[in-house]
Amino acid sequence: MLWITAALGTCFLLIQWGLRDAPLLWFATLRALLGGSALALVAFWQGRPLPSSAMAWGKIALLGLVNVSLAFAFMFAGVAGLSTGVASVLANAQPLLILLPAWWLFRERITPRTGAALLLGFAGLLMVALPGGGGSGALLSLASAASVTVGTLLVRTLGGLDVVVTSAAHFLIGGLVLAGLAFAVEGPPIISWTPRFILVLGFLGLVATAATTLAWFVEAQRSALSSLTVWMFLIPVFGLVIGIVVLGERPSPWTAAGIALVMGAMWMALAKQRVAGSGPPGVLCVACQREEAVPDEMQ
Repeated sequence: MLWITAALGTCFLLIQWGLRDAPLLWFATLRALLGGSALALVAFWQGRPLPSSAMAWGKIALLGLVNVSLAFAFMFAGVAGLSTGVASVLANAQPLLILLPAWWLFRERITPRTGAALLLGFAGLLMVALPGGGGSGALLSLASAASVTVGTLLVRTLGGLDVVVTSAAHFLIGGLVLAGLAFAVEGPPIISWTPRFILVLGFLGLVATAATTLAWFVEAQRSALSSLTVWMFLIPVFGLVIGIVVLGERPSPWTAAGIALVMGAMWMALAKQRVAGSGPPGVLCVACQREEAVPDEMQ
């Protein structure tokens, strides 16, 4: 989870750099298709089984629409309209957004402390999302976080499917939908294939998309969501630090106060939970569940 959050935290800076050379929606499309193609090659080389039912493909297609088409479009548009630090906070608000659905769908307990943190966190998100803290770009980043949250919940319904195949297929499906949207909105792609853009796209597609999503799907299958999301508050931390150090961004006092509330709420909601220790990594097959009993700290 440490390397996952570090890789995802760099996305917002790299997206800003890449948008200098490519239109927004086509850039998002290339990221999705590159990540999906890489995972598809791995699945083909290893001879992994394809889903056999229409229902399974329907779930994968829905995951692609939510977790790729919507999330990527909103994320890239949000970064284009916000500073890197603010975008990284809002687009990664899923640790707060996922708590109530996780309780409702999977009966993961919410303590009074967590409930108070939810109220504090949403107050901070509203402060950052006001026009003084980002305007429409803030709403787009929040929409990206909501899409990723729904995608994470959908992963829990994919038991029995190979996680590499599922990851590859949902990226390819979501990327193709994005390609159609990009062509309709931006026309044929006009991209400057500079060395900078190639390096940015390679990292976003192969590391920050294919590798991180595969690892996240594995962990989402084997870990309690309330336990797993304790790590996710590190993404905006990395994003904020990168924005300040690399880009010299200085958030306004109003925005900084909202960001502080969000970070404090995430810490209040998640940091006191006991997280499973360093055991064996998650298996790369959704159907292969761990045989041992779930540890007490993950209940």
